[in-house]
Amino acid sequence: MGSSLVHKIIESHLVSGTMEPGEEILLRVDQTLTHDINAVMTYLAFEATGLDRVRTELSVSNLDHNLLYIDNKTPDDHIYLQSAAKRFGVYVSRPGNGICHAIHTARFAVPGKVLFGGDSHTPHSGAVGMLAIGVGGMDVACAMAGQPMRLVYPKVVQVYLTGSLRPGVNAKDVILEMLRRVGVKGGLGRVFEYGGPGAATLEVPERCSIANMGAEMGATTSIFPADEQARRFMAAQGREDQYTELLPDEDAVYDERIDLDLSSLEPLMACPDLPDNVHKLADVERGPVQQVFIGSCTNASYSDIAKAALVMRGLHVNENVSCTCAIQSKQVYKQLLHDGYIDMLLDAGVRLLEFACGPCCAIGQVPATDGVAVRTSNRNFRGRAGSPSAKVYLASPESAAATAIMGTFASAYDILGEDVAQLARIHEPDSYPIDDSMLIAPLPPEQAKRVEIVRGPNIKFLPVPEEPVQHLCVPVSLKGGDNISTDDITPASAELSSMRSNIPLMSKYCYMRYDPEFSERARTMGQSIIVAGENYGQGSSREHAAINPMYLGVRCVIAKSMARIHKGNLINHGIIPMLFEDPAAYDSIELGDELEICGLLDQIPTRRVTVRNKTRGTEFAVVLDLSDAELEVVLAGGQLRLLKARLAAE
Repeated sequence: MGSSLVHKIIESHLVSGTMEPGEEILLRVDQTLTHDINAVMTYLAFEATGLDRVRTELSVSNLDHNLLYIDNKTPDDHIYLQSAAKRFGVYVSRPGNGICHAIHTARFAVPGKVLFGGDSHTPHSGAVGMLAIGVGGMDVACAMAGQPMRLVYPKVVQVYLTGSLRPGVNAKDVILEMLRRVGVKGGLGRVFEYGGPGAATLEVPERCSIANMGAEMGATTSIFPADEQARRFMAAQGREDQYTELLPDEDAVYDERIDLDLSSLEPLMACPDLPDNVHKLADVERGPVQQVFIGSCTNASYSDIAKAALVMRGLHVNENVSCTCAIQSKQVYKQLLHDGYIDMLLDAGVRLLEFACGPCCAIGQVPATDGVAVRTSNRNFRGRAGSPSAKVYLASPESAAATAIMGTFASAYDILGEDVAQLARIHEPDSYPIDDSMLIAPLPPEQAKRVEIVRGPNIKFLPVPEEPVQHLCVPVSLKGGDNISTDDITPASAELSSMRSNIPLMSKYCYMRYDPEFSERARTMGQSIIVAGENYGQGSSREHAAINPMYLGVRCVIAKSMARIHKGNLINHGIIPMLFEDPAAYDSIELGDELEICGLLDQIPTRRVTVRNKTRGTEFAVVLDLSDAELEVVLAGGQLRLLKARLAAE
């Protein structure tokens, strides 16, 4: 039996474990990436290890998410991160260079390597045959310390593509169709490996859009073969010498298969408030749109922006629409400028933003009260864009551009008619303008040791959780519903993102949009338990959604199911993730109920814990879906305690 891409890469990086779905393995990590609004905690954790230098082949610190300096906090964070990177041998991508995933894929990604990134959309780099996995910041710190990383060996799903995309249909529509079929939880424990003759028709940036948004399915990652398209892309980046062909064996065996004919797709749209609420754009009820955002890591490549510009050429944005565009990198902007597409956008009335994440995570361009926004970004959770009352729709750049012109939902066909065929002539350049002056390379080790790390007043301590106790008797501080996202737990915005290096301050805003009284309630309770429904912690990898509750005294989360990355963050930061053995028990618990666990330390290794609801006089069981390595972290009181003990023993 032949091997899949996933099998080949994992086999070449396997440290220990059995390569069978559901089994835990330890994996050697080649590269890491972080971004500014999550990374301070990562580098504080790495500092705590006492190591002088990262032990990865390459690590990159990207300053790309929050470039809106509303006060001193974010510039303080950026200066800290840049100085820490110099001290520990890490590349820095400076503000203005571009969005982390685009930069990494263009300048650093290598077929067959393993990348762990402190952002859920790290799978972007799977477009060139890299095993790129989004994890929490503490996991990145461990990888930088040279520790093999725990991973549950995934099921590998072959996505067999045939046909080719018609003009006016974008790779965005491919991943929206996948979300329509699979849902936001359907990728849990799975890697989606794309192949077939249709895959060969997709250029690398198109593959990036698909791999990137695999995160919205809950997937471990997504990957494409390192084939001629990958070689062409790396050659255009002046990095063909780093290219190695990596293909699945012809007789590769997969756990599941999905067939998708690209030729059959038409423009799609994800409707509020989940990325899997997908419908044909033509079937969505049309109404007035107030805002259009074209950009983000997901759909701001050269071809994406060029096609949007062609849709708008000679026309003007509707007078009732605010249309903005954030191109993914300085490199792509320069090529678009050279080829005349920037003029088309400006002439159409589009406002150009920084080469940054910005509006995707509510850093600027928040929609109006009850407003309708169409975006090419990757998430449309309620409140994700900064306005809990806004309705956010996701669509391709071509459809977003047409919507901006029409003032209501529209596709490229509505604007161009038969002329839509001209979009098929747009391809990625044979060579990109290469200028790495906005990348700061690591200093030599002896020089790096003399670097002083700069800490502004906003850089506070990294909270360290308490170890678990034998007897726990605490109240329920929150009873949440299904699909609570990390945006619900730790909201995004320019102001709130600037607080992420200051947990005592940021914890005051924990759950502020979901339950404004949570922070003070949890603080008053001292210690507590959170109860939730299905898919708890979906969305962004931000570990602050675990750190803030931990700082407020949350000791356990009991849910019907949990998202992969958030579950890992809870473990890393000393909160025990528990799952209802019988989901019906959820209905018997109310906010404020006192829950008691006797003999917790004795029960944890059995992976089944009995919980008594003292308020109701009832009892129920929870299971701990934890591997041996995860149990070790839980019993140690978090990953940092365990990491320091391991390094001390070397």
